[in-house]
Amino acid sequence: MNKIKLYWTLQVGGWMAYALGQIVVFQTTSSRQIIFWLAEACIFLLFTHLFRNFIVRNRWLDYDMNKLIPRVLIAVFILSFVIYGTRLLVALPLNIYDPEVAWSRNTVLGLAAVYGLTIFVWSVLYFIYHYFERYNLSLKHEAAVNEIELNNLKAQLNPHFIFNALNSIRALVDENPKKSKNAITQLSNILRNSLASNKKKLTNFEDELRTVKDYLGLESIRFEERLKTEFDIHPDSYNFLVPPLMFQTLVENGIKHGISKLKEGGAINMKTTIENNKLKVQIRNTGTLDLDGASKKDKEGLGLRNTAQRLSLLYGEEASFKIFNESADIVLTELIIPQQT
Repeated sequence: MNKIKLYWTLQVGGWMAYALGQIVVFQTTSSRQIIFWLAEACIFLLFTHLFRNFIVRNRWLDYDMNKLIPRVLIAVFILSFVIYGTRLLVALPLNIYDPEVAWSRNTVLGLAAVYGLTIFVWSVLYFIYHYFERYNLSLKHEAAVNEIELNNLKAQLNPHFIFNALNSIRALVDENPKKSKNAITQLSNILRNSLASNKKKLTNFEDELRTVKDYLGLESIRFEERLKTEFDIHPDSYNFLVPPLMFQTLVENGIKHGISKLKEGGAINMKTTIENNKLKVQIRNTGTLDLDGASKKDKEGLGLRNTAQRLSLLYGEEASFKIFNESADIVLTELIIPQQT
């Protein structure tokens, strides 16, 4: 809503200032001429708004300069003559229309050039605003990614986590050498993915799922029979790109603040479906989420708040994130991510 209000404030204020400038520069005293300048400002307001909708609908903001500049120039050229023609329609009822002057070659080309330059300046300001906005969003995204990566490195790679993992592996060396070798591989995969994840905004769903399975494999050594895992993955999920380490963070949150607190342990279930070209990820864990108590602070400390922020920065309103008690002993974390190449 703030962006919409800003847009209309700049649009209305800018074109009204344009009308006032015309009145002052040409020292207009006639009421009909004043009405004409105000009407001309409204014409500019209308056509720039339509042009803005056309830009958004056709995704011109995603084009590079080589594609954007010729399109803008062609649009400005067409709009300049359209605005001139509309201006004549306004002049007729105000009785300030002179056909000989209005349709002379010099007048048509001269005023069309002025209108074209005006629309071109408006276009430059519009694109500059959005490019700076995207640059700021990019900086915010980078800061958010760095923050979430630090949280993940804290959560996954802190000495306590590594100590537990290595102790679990050491206990397996004599008892089950093959399983201990596999556990070492899982730990190295997590370390490598965690350290490399800050180099990219998105990763393949398959890679993220592999990280989750490696993490759960390590935790199953520690929890043994107290941890049960289940995966129900839609085949089309592998066509999606997802934020790195996001699923692992949510799974880890479910274990730390749900299953680990239960003497009998519990289960982690990860299910994906495809709805309206969007990936829906549901992670269920045994436990209870107390949003009014300490668990709310825990959630924020563990990076779930940053998860929502990352989704918002990456996808805007097309993505969603929520966590709630699905039943008395099941916590459901749900993500919806749009398809992106």
